[in-house]
Amino acid sequence: MPDLRLGRLPKVGVVRMTIVLPEPLKEELDQYAAEYGRLYEPVDTAALIPHMLEAFVHSDRGWRSRKAKAGRAPQRGASPGSGATRSGTQGDSSA
Repeated sequence: MPDLRLGRLPKVGVVRMTIVLPEPLKEELDQYAAEYGRLYEPVDTAALIPHMLEAFVHSDRGWRSRKAKAGRAPQRGASPGSGATRSGTQGDSSA
């Protein structure tokens, strides 16, 4: 039997969010978590969701393309090498 697309979970910092799911999706996620637990190690369904979302975002070619284009777009405001800080003053850490 092949492994699941979602591999072992990495240890990372977290930010708490609350989401609302349709009941059928919650049931499917619980079933996925049970299978994940059988293959790797027991895990709470909620612990899988951020990693599933991350895998989805990273696999979305349209998003990666748009993100890459946005990264190449010229920044508005300060020109490169201007030495300006966010407040607009010259960078001097002795203030």
